[in-house]
Amino acid sequence: MARKPIVALVGRPNVGKSSLFNRLVGERMAVIHDIPGTTRDRLQSESFWNGITFHVIDTGGIEVYQPKGTRDENPLAEGSKDFVPQIEAQARAAIQEADVIVMVVDIQQGVTAADETIAEILRRSDKPVVVAANKADDRKYEDDAYEFYSLGLGQVVPISSIHGGGVGDMLDVVAEELKAISADWPHEGEDEEDDGLRIAIVGRPNAGKSTLLNKLVGEDRAIVSPIAGTTRDAIDTTLRWHGEDVTIIDTAGMRRRGRIDPAVERFSVVRAFQAIERAHVAILVIDGQEGVTEQDEHIAGYVIEKYKGLVIVVNKWDAVEKDAHTMNAFMESIRERLHFVPYAPVIFISALSGQRIHQVLETAYRVFENRFIRVPTSELNQILRAALERHAPPDKGARRLKIFYGSQVRTDPPLFLFHVNDKRLLHFTYERYLENRIRDAYPFEGTPIRLSFRERKREEE
Repeated sequence: MARKPIVALVGRPNVGKSSLFNRLVGERMAVIHDIPGTTRDRLQSESFWNGITFHVIDTGGIEVYQPKGTRDENPLAEGSKDFVPQIEAQARAAIQEADVIVMVVDIQQGVTAADETIAEILRRSDKPVVVAANKADDRKYEDDAYEFYSLGLGQVVPISSIHGGGVGDMLDVVAEELKAISADWPHEGEDEEDDGLRIAIVGRPNAGKSTLLNKLVGEDRAIVSPIAGTTRDAIDTTLRWHGEDVTIIDTAGMRRRGRIDPAVERFSVVRAFQAIERAHVAILVIDGQEGVTEQDEHIAGYVIEKYKGLVIVVNKWDAVEKDAHTMNAFMESIRERLHFVPYAPVIFISALSGQRIHQVLETAYRVFENRFIRVPTSELNQILRAALERHAPPDKGARRLKIFYGSQVRTDPPLFLFHVNDKRLLHFTYERYLENRIRDAYPFEGTPIRLSFRERKREEE
């Protein structure tokens, strides 16, 4: 499966990157405020334009030190030049990871020294750059856009991220730059290739992810081919396992907030996101010495959001001080913190010593096979009737939800379609109840399942 290209929004603080991000992804995900530095958490989502689906990354404001009294004085950095190395770190992260860079500037302020500093770094790259001259809320500012050609970057497009003016023109330029790079970008709704099991090993740095990868590959000793460059800073290793091709997708790791430069963190997360999207099953490696963290919860949530299989691997178990109750207590902690994936199998291993390492691929393949289980329509409706008798559907006033029948309409991941009288009467708790009844009969270990509800016309009822 071709990876989705990355479009990064870069620029100094308070030029409207978050407003543009919200406009591109079609929802208000980024917090917008006049105070520079409001964007702190990583933000990434998908957008679609001119036949190309791509990731949009909001990199946050690149801080530039400017002395007091200058045109673009920066009070956050006043009295310190320590921000200058961070400028280069963030800009270089964008350059390294992005396929096309959109540099956002403030058309009302004109070219500032901070813009020139960022542009100097971008000019030294081979990546195409589109300059979005933002805040052109009035036509009188549009002619001022030509000033930004002095930065020596790509095409300059005046836009208003708040009102949407010029954003389509900017996306036309971005799409043309992407098409010039490759004609093989995935299109909206494109299906993945069926080329055997693909496993993404994800987790925080230092959880033992790389050690696990090396142990899995080293023990099998049957590497077919290393394929580099499918996702940046990742290596796809294809091996033969029990006569089947298995592709293991390595990732750079999802770092915890605040530990490194925010832009670098964003792009490391994007690499892991891309690996998850390309995989059938994700192996979430948790550090047994640290326990389940908030970042582990975020990663697991993204796996389920993309309807991928999930295997939880607790690593470094040999280094944990244990008694007869330690494993059960740790398991309870996992089920509590990751309560939204109670069906995910958990394995306690030591990637360093090889303890229980053989269970990892076995479990991942079992989860992969569960994605293709098909429940016969007759059995599904037996499950449905028993569920309805055990617990009647909810009602609103005089109307009660009626579920007429159901069928499984697809696999990978399993999707069940139920015909009802009124979807508005359905509560998410009853949907969860129906899912649990299905899992009672068909556990679908490690595999998320989807339930869809379609209203029947009144004459059909």
